[in-house]
Amino acid sequence: MISYSLSFIDYFVLSIMLHYQIEFDDYRQHLIHVTLRFLADPTQVLSLPTWIPGSYLIREFSKHIEGVKAYDEAGRVLKIQKFEKNKWRLFNTDHELITVEYDVYAYDLSVRGAYVDQNRLYVNPACVCLGLEGQESKAIEAEIFLPEELKSFQLATGLKSKSLVKGRFTLYAEHYAELIDSPFELADQTRFSFIANDIPHEFVVSGKHSMNVERMKHDLEKICATEISLFGSAPFQDYTFMTMATANSYGGLEHPNSTSLITPRDDLPQANEPVEPSENYQRFLGLCSHEYFHSWLVKFIRPENFVNYDLNKEGYTSLLWIFEGFTSYYDDLILLRSGVIPQDAYLKLLKAQLDRYLQNPGRNIQTVAESSFDAWIKFYRQDENSNHAGTSYYNKGCLVALCLDLGLRLRGSSLDALLRRLYENAQNGIQVHERTIYELCNELTGDQWLEQINHLVNTTDELPLDQLFPEFGIQYVLKDEKSLAFGLKAIDKPEGVFIQQVRRDGTAAQAGLSANDTIIAIDGIKATTKLLEQYAKKQGTFTIFAFRNHELMQFDVVAGGVELTTVELTINDQAKVAKWLAV
Repeated sequence: MISYSLSFIDYFVLSIMLHYQIEFDDYRQHLIHVTLRFLADPTQVLSLPTWIPGSYLIREFSKHIEGVKAYDEAGRVLKIQKFEKNKWRLFNTDHELITVEYDVYAYDLSVRGAYVDQNRLYVNPACVCLGLEGQESKAIEAEIFLPEELKSFQLATGLKSKSLVKGRFTLYAEHYAELIDSPFELADQTRFSFIANDIPHEFVVSGKHSMNVERMKHDLEKICATEISLFGSAPFQDYTFMTMATANSYGGLEHPNSTSLITPRDDLPQANEPVEPSENYQRFLGLCSHEYFHSWLVKFIRPENFVNYDLNKEGYTSLLWIFEGFTSYYDDLILLRSGVIPQDAYLKLLKAQLDRYLQNPGRNIQTVAESSFDAWIKFYRQDENSNHAGTSYYNKGCLVALCLDLGLRLRGSSLDALLRRLYENAQNGIQVHERTIYELCNELTGDQWLEQINHLVNTTDELPLDQLFPEFGIQYVLKDEKSLAFGLKAIDKPEGVFIQQVRRDGTAAQAGLSANDTIIAIDGIKATTKLLEQYAKKQGTFTIFAFRNHELMQFDVVAGGVELTTVELTINDQAKVAKWLAV
C-alpha cells in the first residue's frame, strides 16, 4: 500500500478532482493494480458499471475485481463492504482522505474489456476504474506507470494526456462518464496522422502486421472527410482510431472521439493492394466507416433515455434499428461516396446484406423494433435457434434505412437530409423518441409517413424493395439457386459431420436431427458434407446415424433441401441510379 503525505493544496485538488494510479507490474499474470485517492462523502459508495456504452449486454465487469482494500490518511485499514454485485460501501468517512486499492484481472481480448500481457496493455476504464457515487461530476486525473521493461510502449487514447517521463503518462477526463467511455492502449504501435476537414486524426495499429501505411492513410482520410461533410461538422475536435491486428478476431466499439477496432491482420491493406480494395480490405474499411459514423449517430445523437446512461441495469430502447441500422446502411455507402470503392463493388456489398436478410427465417417472426428492444437478451447471445427466432437490427435496420432513403428521394428529400436534421436537433438538446423519424419524414416531404414506417418497423411483412428499386433504374429479382441439404448447416470434422444449425422447414428437422449432433454415416457410408448434398438431391428416405451427447442415434430422413433465396441486382438505367448514388 502506498502512503501519502498531503499538503493543504493537495486536499484542495482532491476536493475537486479524483486521482487514479494505474500500474502494470503484474502484467504476466494479466493483472492491473489500481489505486484511487479521494475525499469521501459521509457514507461513500463505490461502484463499477455492469455494461459499457454501445454494447448492450450486462457484462458483469466486477467479477474481475480482486482484493479491494481501503485506508485512511494515516494508513489505517478501513472496513469496505461489498453489498451488491458491483458496489462497495465505506462508512463514517466524511471529508476524510481515503485510498482504495484493488487488482483487476485483464485477459479479455475484445474491444469491450481489458487485456494486459507483454505485448499490449489495453484498458476500458469502464471495467477497471471504480467510480464514486455522488462524485461522478468531478474532474479526473489518471496516472499510468509502466514497468521498466515496457517503458518503450506508446500511448493511444482519445483522452487528453501528457508524458514528462518515459514510461509514465497522465490522462485527464472532465468527469467519470468521459473516463469510462475513453479506452487507452499502450504497446509498440504503427501510427500516422492526417487532417480531415481541418480536424486532426490519428490512426494507431498494434500487433504483428504488414499494413500499407500510405494506402490506409489515403483511403481513411477520404472516408472521414466524406462523413464530416455529410453532417456539415463534427462533434469532436480530434479523433483516434485504435486497431489491434490479430489472426481472425473482428469487431469495433465507438467512443466520443475515438474507436477501438480489432481485425484480422489480412484485412489491413497490403503492399500490393489493388486500386479497387480487396474484399478483406473493404471489410476493414467498412468497420472504420461504421464506428466513425457512430460519433454522430449514438455518441451525439441518442435515444432520449440514453442521454444519461444508467450503467447498473439494462437501458431498453426499440430504436436501435435507427442507430445501428442507419449506420450499417451508410458504412458501405460512404466507401462509394468517398471514391474508395466503385459502384459495382458497392452493389455487391448491398447484395450481401439483402441475401443475409432473405435467408433469415427469423425475419418472419420478429420485427426490427422488437429486435432492438431484445438486444439485451438476444443479439449478443446467439445460439443455434437465433436465425429462426429473430432478425438483426443491424441487417434489417440497414435495409429499412435503404427503403427510407429511396422513399424520401422519390419525394424530393433524402435520408441525408433527415440525418442532418437529427444532428441539428441534438445540437439544440433534442434527442430521438419513438415518433421522431415519422415527424421528420413528414416535415421533409409534406407527406404522411406513419403507415409506411409502421410497415417497415413494426411488422414482419416483406420490405417494398421490389417497388422501390425500379424507380432508381435497378431490376430486383429474387432467385432460389442454392439449397441446404436436408435443411442442415454443417461442417466436416474428423469425427464426422457436425451440425451447426437445423432449419425448421427441412426434412432433417422433421426427422429429429438437431444442432450439435455429429453425423457419422448415411445409408451405411461414412458421412461428409459432400455426401449429404448428393443424397439430398436423390429421391426416397435414407438412414442417418449420428451421435448426440455421446449416444448413437438413428434417423430416417427424406431427401430434399431448403432453398436459399438470393437477389440479383441489374442496372437498367444508370441515370436513375445516379439520382440515388451520385450524391
